Amino acid sequence: MPIDRLNDPTVYGSRAKLGVIVPPTNTANEAEWNRMAPAGVSIHSARMPLHMDTESDAGRGALHSDLKRHAADLAQASVDVIAYGCTAGSMVVPASSLADFMQAEAGRPCVTTAQSLIEALRALGAKRVAVATPYHDALNRHEAHFLAGHGFEVVALKGLGYGANGPAEYRNIARVPPAEVLALARSVARPEADALLLSCTDLATLDVIDTLERETGKPVISSNQATFWLALRRAGLADRLRGHGRLLAEH
Repeated sequence: MPIDRLNDPTVYGSRAKLGVIVPPTNTANEAEWNRMAPAGVSIHSARMPLHMDTESDAGRGALHSDLKRHAADLAQASVDVIAYGCTAGSMVVPASSLADFMQAEAGRPCVTTAQSLIEALRALGAKRVAVATPYHDALNRHEAHFLAGHGFEVVALKGLGYGANGPAEYRNIARVPPAEVLALARSVARPEADALLLSCTDLATLDVIDTLERETGKPVISSNQATFWLALRRAGLADRLRGHGRLLAEH
C-alpha cells in the first residue's frame, strides 16, 4: 500500500523549497542559486516575460498580472518562498510593494531582487554604495534613482551598455566572463563607498565576490546572492554560507 506523504517533506527540498521567477533569457540566476544552496534546499523556477515599465499604470498592471500567474504556478509546487529574480523589473518604491502583492496572491512569503538589495545593504550597515551593472545609461539612472529613494547615496556607477540598442542585447549579459565583471567592479570601487553592488540577476558574480571583498575590504552584494539570502532567511533557515561574501557568511 502506498505511503501517504501528503504532509511529509519530499525527497528533494527536505529543509526548504525555494521558488524563483526569472526573465525568459536569464541563465545565470538558477545556476548561481543552485551553487549557493545548502544541503536540503532545492530550487524551482518559472520563466516570465521581462517587464521594464514599472512606473506607469499600464506597465504596473501588466507586471502584476504576470506575477500573479507565475507565483500561483510555483505555489502549486509547495515552495516555501517565492522570489521574483529580476533586478530592473522589481525596482519600485517602496521596494517591498511587489513582494507584498505577490504574497497576498500566492499565500506564502515572497521577495524580489530589488527589495533584497535594499535589505542586504541595510543588514550590512551600508549608506554609500558603488554600483557596477551590465546596463545602459537610462537603466543605470533608474537604478540610482531607486537606491536614492531608499536612502542610499550612489558614489560611483558604471555599466557595460547592454540594452542600449534594444532588449535583445540582454541575452548577452550571461556571457560576460568573470574577468570582465571583476574589471568593471574594480573600476567603480571608491574609498568612500561602504559597499560594492553588482547589479543584475543574469550577471555571473559568484566567482568574483570573495576576491573583491579581499581587495577592497568592503562587503560585496550581488543581485543573485542577495535574493537567495533573503529567500533563505524568509524560509526560516539561518545557515551561514562561506565562499559567497560576507552577507551570507555573517547575516
